Amino acid sequence: MSSTEKTNNAIMREAIQRIATGPALSKDLSAEQAERAMQQVLSQRADPVQAAIFLIALRMKRETDDENIGVLRAIRQATKHCVVDVDEVVDLFDPYNGYIRSLPMSPFIPCVLAACGLPCYSHGVDRVGPKYGVSHEEVMAAAGINVTISVEAAAANLAAADIGWAYLSQSEFCPQLADLSDLRHKMVKRSVLTTVEGLAGALVGRQRTHLVTGYVHKAYPSIYLDLARTVGYGSALVIRGMEGGVVPSLRQSARIHRLVDGEVSSLEIDPADFAVEQTQRAVALPTELQGVKGAELCASQRRQLAEAVLAMGMMALSGERGIAREALIYGAALMLWHCGKAVSHAAAAQQVARVIDAGLAAAHFNVLRSI
Repeated sequence: MSSTEKTNNAIMREAIQRIATGPALSKDLSAEQAERAMQQVLSQRADPVQAAIFLIALRMKRETDDENIGVLRAIRQATKHCVVDVDEVVDLFDPYNGYIRSLPMSPFIPCVLAACGLPCYSHGVDRVGPKYGVSHEEVMAAAGINVTISVEAAAANLAAADIGWAYLSQSEFCPQLADLSDLRHKMVKRSVLTTVEGLAGALVGRQRTHLVTGYVHKAYPSIYLDLARTVGYGSALVIRGMEGGVVPSLRQSARIHRLVDGEVSSLEIDPADFAVEQTQRAVALPTELQGVKGAELCASQRRQLAEAVLAMGMMALSGERGIAREALIYGAALMLWHCGKAVSHAAAAQQVARVIDAGLAAAHFNVLRSI
């Protein structure tokens, strides 16, 4: 065994020995130790068994802030980065493991924000556990949009006045992380990767980048805001959204958490403030897919689900009145307001409604469908 191999083994042994010794004896890793171990995992210098033990042990012990930032730093080092030729960018981190209880309108938010003059990109993977719900990537593919463009091409799309948005696949911006998909499938349960991978930050604005993400469990807002501050986001918006996504319930108030100018705050928002009045929480699934678990969906069902999202999204972009349009307005307006592009919730909703009803958002979306 070479000296390099011995060093690699020692890094993983040290990490596992600290974190995998039971609920009473496990010890936390420093950010540097977590970073070194994650580098071994990403480069596949770590044995797959050790990699899985490392990630599962962190989860069982519960990751600390230092461990989260260490893992994220390793991911960011492995990520291809590009500065977009615009002042501000919205980095939309919707759940990579997708949606299985509703039809999300979040895949269409980037083109709406672009029509409002605020460049935005979303990112993700084709499919991943533990939920295996419909993803942004599957919806974009169903629309005929190229989901394997390079980081540089995505940056060019954001900078183009008639586009202003992009979807970027993890396989392009961090292929080492994407290559762990089989390992993550075999691990079954959620790991630290699910928490931090969306903060890889492949595309940034010249002056400011706004992180927008969602959550379900109460522990996550502080985690995301701390990570966003640590890695240098200009602002962050963390939304208690449907299925952990970025669009809140359409029929009840929701809590949001913000990082603006270094200050953290939280508040309740009401859909009525955005001119949203619905009796449903979200856009319903097709009847035949209700109650189906994501891991049980066959390929044809996954296509059906992605095409259902696309159909509802295109109806919303066309300005057709209904729940899909209101969900799209709500999500996009909330982000527009957070980024300081509207003086109030109502003004943000009105601005979004105008670009949708004028056909501008659909035009921005359709440019990428035609390329």
